[in-house]
Amino acid sequence: MSDGAFIMKYVTSTGKACHRHTRFSATTEAADIMGEQLSPDEKFQLITRNLQEVLGEEKLKEILKERELKVYWGTATTGKPHVAYFVPMSKIADFLKAGCEVTILFADLHAYLDNMKAPWELLELRVKYYEQIIKAMLESIGVPLDKLKFVKGTDFQLSREYTLDVYRLSSVVTEHDAKKAGAEVVKQVEHPLLSGLLYPGLQALDEEFLKVDAQFGGVDQRKIFTLAEKYLPSLGYTKRIHMMNPMVPGLTGGKMSSSEEESKIDLLDKSQEVKKKLKKAFCEPGNVENNGILSFVKHVLFPLHSEFVIKRDPKWGGDKVYTNYEEVEKDFAAEQIHPGDLKASVELALNKLLDPIRKKFETPELKKLTTSAYPVPSKTKGGAKGNPKQTADEEEVIPSRLDIRVGKVISVEKHPDAESLYLEKIDVGEEQPRTVVSGLVAYISQEQLQDRLVVLLCNLKPQKMRGIESQAMLLCASIEGESRKVEPLDPPEGSAPGERVFVEGYESGKPDDELKPKKKVFEKLQVDLKISGENVAQWKEQNLMTKLGQITCKTLKGGNIS
Repeated sequence: MSDGAFIMKYVTSTGKACHRHTRFSATTEAADIMGEQLSPDEKFQLITRNLQEVLGEEKLKEILKERELKVYWGTATTGKPHVAYFVPMSKIADFLKAGCEVTILFADLHAYLDNMKAPWELLELRVKYYEQIIKAMLESIGVPLDKLKFVKGTDFQLSREYTLDVYRLSSVVTEHDAKKAGAEVVKQVEHPLLSGLLYPGLQALDEEFLKVDAQFGGVDQRKIFTLAEKYLPSLGYTKRIHMMNPMVPGLTGGKMSSSEEESKIDLLDKSQEVKKKLKKAFCEPGNVENNGILSFVKHVLFPLHSEFVIKRDPKWGGDKVYTNYEEVEKDFAAEQIHPGDLKASVELALNKLLDPIRKKFETPELKKLTTSAYPVPSKTKGGAKGNPKQTADEEEVIPSRLDIRVGKVISVEKHPDAESLYLEKIDVGEEQPRTVVSGLVAYISQEQLQDRLVVLLCNLKPQKMRGIESQAMLLCASIEGESRKVEPLDPPEGSAPGERVFVEGYESGKPDDELKPKKKVFEKLQVDLKISGENVAQWKEQNLMTKLGQITCKTLKGGNIS
């Protein structure tokens, strides 16, 4: 179940004259098609485009030959929906254009079961907020609302029949399978609650009680989908089709999440905040992996508009119109599109989508609903004393949690699949050198890197970059401008691989074994990592050091460190 929850049903209109389209776009005009004059094959292509995986393709094709598909998407009413919700919304528009009967489930009960992400007293308010914001999103992309019906999950999930089926299902599903199914969706904690084990089974039962042919969700739902396929037949129910969207990377490169402020753009963020967040977003030149900006272009802007315009100054070639995503990705990978131009163009398109949503929520009623559904947490005097849960949730973000070390570049070569990336082997004082992928081709030669002493962040979670896992981050100083400048940080002369780098005043702390991506520890600390006027690397004006002296940068005074 995605974050959020309710039922939206769209009944196909009849008798509407229209022309057959071979190219689909989610505009209002295209929504008028409603599937009447599309062949089963055309409907199949429209329903499955941009999906990462479909379980039950043959069954889907057979249903489309006989009648319209009945499909549902569920969203648990937890954190505020963000711009990544445009991905399922644009897909829902595709379903409607293909003539599907679409149901959207606001799973309020699931929101409570998932480690109480939504407190019981706020469930009703969260459902109302989700209903209003989802309707505003659909209106923003041109989907008519007159035939939509919304029903919350508890309207049927508390019935006698549903409750009996929960008991029946719990008698056949193993604890191992329930835990495995929820691993990517249910919040993982040290001491799991029984509610988290119930969650996947309830989502499986929803398919039967909503009387649908298929369930649609993100690929993170796959284990829940396969649990449904395995166990629903044991209750005498039909195995359903499952359709999965890819997960859209957040602004920092990981999953975009309601619970992580740095990773997302809220639907009600003002235009200035959108600009600020996009400016900070991860968008390395030539790197198309884990690029949330490019993913938004692919999965939202192209399905909605069938074209995308890169806005740029005439001296850099002027505006360029793209009619398919593949050309955008190809040009970005070849560094024909500058990250700054891509961000500015997405900012323009995104604000056009958000403007009507922001305007709708300017009314006193919806402002009150927003603050009531998501009240600002009150600060307890004296901090977290006597409250272990608060202490665990609010771990101190300090630089000693970073495992920063001196490294020596043993070898450096071009990445086999990315011209802008280097593939390096770097000695960090361990038995084997680490593999590091860095986007430095445009800024420093292989000869300058070879045998050089560098500074590495070693406890980030390893991440694949164009198919090769990078096991550390090579820290550099950078200055943005018409011509971006980047330089690796320099350890003191005579340093040895593996020597620890620390911030003055934080020498004694123990680094985390691995920085959890969801906690965004490095990202929060990175904001204050700068190069001083004396070319010294600092955090909040405290020097980065080894036992031999300061970490420095040759020329980029005032630069940022990343």
